[in-house]
Amino acid sequence: MATKGKDAQSPLPDPQAQTESTAALLRELVAHLRQNRTQLREEWARRITRAQLLTAMTEEEIFAEATSVYDNYVEALETGTFEALQAYARNLSERIIPRGVETHEVVGIVLLLRDVLARSLFSKYHEDFDKLNRILDAYEPAANRIANTVAVGFVQERERIIRQRQEAIRELSTPVLQVRERLLIRTNRAKVVVIDITGVAAMDSNVANHLVQTVEASRLLGATVIVTGLSPEIAQTLVTIGVDLSEMATVGDLQGGIEEAERLLGYKVVPLDELTPKA
Repeated sequence: MATKGKDAQSPLPDPQAQTESTAALLRELVAHLRQNRTQLREEWARRITRAQLLTAMTEEEIFAEATSVYDNYVEALETGTFEALQAYARNLSERIIPRGVETHEVVGIVLLLRDVLARSLFSKYHEDFDKLNRILDAYEPAANRIANTVAVGFVQERERIIRQRQEAIRELSTPVLQVRERLLIRTNRAKVVVIDITGVAAMDSNVANHLVQTVEASRLLGATVIVTGLSPEIAQTLVTIGVDLSEMATVGDLQGGIEEAERLLGYKVVPLDELTPKA
């Protein structure tokens, strides 16, 4: 009669069978998340508000973004691909970083979604712990990768915007040139200051505030400020973030700005031949 000895070996698990089992569990998970989409995304949006995350956004905006993130999240679970989620994360970051949203808030909302979904699984499979454990084992690696994708996308976009801001501020901080007496800046007791931003390719709230503060500081020192080189894109950005352009004197280009400044100072450019006495 054969007996099991210490050298007896159990059959090794079939990797293909394990993969198929994980895929089946994820399909079941995705079906559950789609079926309960309305309830789960509403619960997630409520928890975001209660946790005081995304405070720069309205409740309506939070719910709209929660809906989009939820759908991209489920799609990534279903397909196992993350390109669409990465693209959405970049797009979301572009829209919310200028609003002052911080990295910890983005990480926080993704972790909240993960918690909301896990709780729903506990509720669904609370009478079948074996099935629950297998579902969670299949879900956890995908959830971790999704969280990492969103967080990395946000950080990369934030770094890009910071570099862009630094470059724009450097462009706004270029050396000041005195064009004429009393035409430039406070150290020279200037009466008119021309700020040319032709070279500024993009502008966000930080750079706009830097510009506005420069204009206000010049005014407090008694100077009239003329801003030149304001592109339609930057003008639209300034209006969007709440800068009142009616309070800012603008001229199309630097030459026009200098001519306007000379007019304000009472200068008049006259051709040399007009000053030469005629015989």
